[in-house]
Amino acid sequence: MRLPLHYKLLIYIFFMAKINFGGTVEDVVTREEFPLAKAKEVLKNETIAIIGYGVQGPGQALNMRDNGFNVIVGQRKPSKTYEKALQDGWVEGKNLFSIEEALEKGTVIFYLLSDAGQISLWETVKKYLTKGKTLYFSHGFGITYKEQTGIVPPADVDVVLVAPKGSGTSLRRLFLAGEGLNSSYAVHQDATGNAYEKAKAIGIGIGSGYLFETNFKKEVYSDLTGERGILMGALAGVMEAQYNVLREKGHSPSEAFNETVEELTQSLIRLVGENGMDWMYANCSTTAQRGALDWRPRFREATAPVFRSLYESVASGKEAEITIKANQAADYRERLEEELAAIRNSEMWQAGAAVRKLRPKND
Repeated sequence: MRLPLHYKLLIYIFFMAKINFGGTVEDVVTREEFPLAKAKEVLKNETIAIIGYGVQGPGQALNMRDNGFNVIVGQRKPSKTYEKALQDGWVEGKNLFSIEEALEKGTVIFYLLSDAGQISLWETVKKYLTKGKTLYFSHGFGITYKEQTGIVPPADVDVVLVAPKGSGTSLRRLFLAGEGLNSSYAVHQDATGNAYEKAKAIGIGIGSGYLFETNFKKEVYSDLTGERGILMGALAGVMEAQYNVLREKGHSPSEAFNETVEELTQSLIRLVGENGMDWMYANCSTTAQRGALDWRPRFREATAPVFRSLYESVASGKEAEITIKANQAADYRERLEEELAAIRNSEMWQAGAAVRKLRPKND
């Protein structure tokens, strides 16, 4: 149903909360403004088809199912992901189907394959995107880099996004703990006039802590920068640099690893997550405080040019080109395993494996 514009604006305002983030006021959607009951009402006539049961698929599918939505899964048979779906309680012929059957039955298509997988399956998916359906992503890659992916949805379908700020495993774990993983949401195409409501309903349904609005381009730019930067690439790189310097200066593998990784992951980063960086500083020794405060700007200034270069590589499409080309290579999996094995077999992470085994376990 198409609502008059002023009604839609009233609904939109009603379900937003204004939150001050360090002086910048943002509109966010919380469970208080948009409760689960409202989300279920918005999607009550929809059949949610999960296409892709790898990284995000299981967590989102199970959370939606447990929250009472009508969910089905589409997977190739035989495959490891099909077997995983069976193990997770999906029943063949009832809510577990072939990809084509799920696409035909689904009115909201959760397109949760890898970026490379989305490219290869797109022609199949596109055939089932009939008027009024919703195409849902958890990453803006396919739409933003459409010149390289070829993913251009029909004009008469809604195209929305909810991107949890973490892995599907974390999304599921926090859901089961009664908590939530924050997510961004976006609407690329509002063919029905109800796309924003559906996006927010899906965000609440999959178990988001709160939702903040973005667009597909900003989502993928920030996501690729974050993954290559502080979340994974930069974190691994600076850990290796510090570990190597300590080893060069004669420190043992155990000492170098504990001072580089173990103390960060098992103690300090948890304090930052709970209370913020200033609180963590305030609750460390005065020696640690002074050193951290003095060296913080030096690390910031030293790495800022690298982050700017990284962002430009993402924005230009170069990172997408590299990713697509790499994933299309016939020997990609073999070369990936070699790269991961090099990390796994390095002294630093061999030391890490030994340290993890020595952590005390609760009886």
